[in-house]
Amino acid sequence: MNYTQLFDTIQSYTENTFPDFTLASGGIETTTEQINRFIQQAEQRIYNTVQFPFLRKNMTGNVQSGNTYLQAPNDYLATYSLAVIDASGNYEYLLNKDVNFIRQAYPNPTTDVGIPKYYGLFGPAIVSNLITTELTFLLGPTPDAVYTVELHFYYYPETITTAGTSWLGDNFDTVLLYGSLVEAYTFMKGETDLLAVYDGKYKEALAQAKRLGDGMERQDAYRSGQYRQAVT
Repeated sequence: MNYTQLFDTIQSYTENTFPDFTLASGGIETTTEQINRFIQQAEQRIYNTVQFPFLRKNMTGNVQSGNTYLQAPNDYLATYSLAVIDASGNYEYLLNKDVNFIRQAYPNPTTDVGIPKYYGLFGPAIVSNLITTELTFLLGPTPDAVYTVELHFYYYPETITTAGTSWLGDNFDTVLLYGSLVEAYTFMKGETDLLAVYDGKYKEALAQAKRLGDGMERQDAYRSGQYRQAVT
C-alpha cells in the first residue's frame, strides 16, 4: 500500500474528508496535514513496539586524537553497537557505561589516553547557551590517535507521507492502516464501539508484525529448529 492508497483508504473507512479548519492560532490545518499526522503517529507507535531490522542504520566516522567526545547522528535514537577500528582493521566493540563511570575510571581526559573501551550518552553539545548538536557520546579513555568508528543504531526511517512508499506499507500495510485509523477516529471522537473494533484490528495486526520483527527475523531453522504448532 503506497501513500496515496493509504490516504484514500483512511478517508473511505472513516467516511470523513477531514476538511481544512482554522486553528486557535489563526492558521489553517489542511486535510493533508491532518491525515499525515495520523499516519506519522501510527508509524511512531509501531516503530516503538516492533524492532524491525529496517529500523537499523549503520554509519562510520572518525574520532580525533585528544577529543573525548563523538557527535551522534541527528537521526540517532538508540545504540545497537559502537566499535572502534584500529590501524590494523580490527574491531574493538565499546561497552556502554554511564558518564560518571567513565569520569571516575579516567579522571584526567588529558593524560588518560588510549584506544577507547567505553562510551556513554553525554547529552547535547551546548555553545553559548545554544544546543549545537542533538546528542554526543563521551569516550573513555580519550583517543590517543585518529580512529575510525562504526555506529549501528536505531532510527526512524523516512515517513511514507513524504517518501510515497515504505517497507511497512509494502509488507505490513494492515498494521499501518489500522494504526492510522485508531489515530484518526480518536481525533474524530468517534463511537466507542467502532474505535474498539479499529483498536482490536490494530493489535491483531501488530501481534503478527511482532512475530516477524521480534521472532522470525531473529532466528533460523538451523539453530532454533522449525516452528511447531502444538497438536491438541
